[in-house]
Amino acid sequence: MAIPNQPDESEVLVRDMYLSDLDAVMRIESSSFPTPWSRAAFQSELVENNFAAYLVLDFHGRVVSYGGMWLILDEAHVTNVAVHPDFRGYHLGERMMQGLLARSRALGALRMTLEVRRTNLVAQNLYQKLGFIQLGVRRAYYSDPREDAFIMWKDPL
Repeated sequence: MAIPNQPDESEVLVRDMYLSDLDAVMRIESSSFPTPWSRAAFQSELVENNFAAYLVLDFHGRVVSYGGMWLILDEAHVTNVAVHPDFRGYHLGERMMQGLLARSRALGALRMTLEVRRTNLVAQNLYQKLGFIQLGVRRAYYSDPREDAFIMWKDPL
């Protein structure tokens, strides 16, 4: 289901991810990544990982994006961000990152880090727009396909 126009900000709710969101999250995950996380991995993050915080973007009751991070001491580490293919190009990835940044600040984080594929220029541009800078490389970080990751930081938040 494609949306005809840029969704109005009031139509997109940033909220916590719940177990009941996992069917929608798994559809986005499997259509976004060559090696998707399993349902059990997301379930574990939500139920067992006290360091994890996961959000979704809800557009008229439909989960159209999700993102997660781990908060360890004063540092937030983004684990994943994805937007449903039908909803890409509407700045929802940016909206999700803004939600993660706001949540990390509220939880006391002073800095945020993430990895991004060397070839994912769209994501790199978004992160740079949000104030992240590239400070390192993880060689062969991704396995499918095998690819380096840039390590990006936003410090301070």
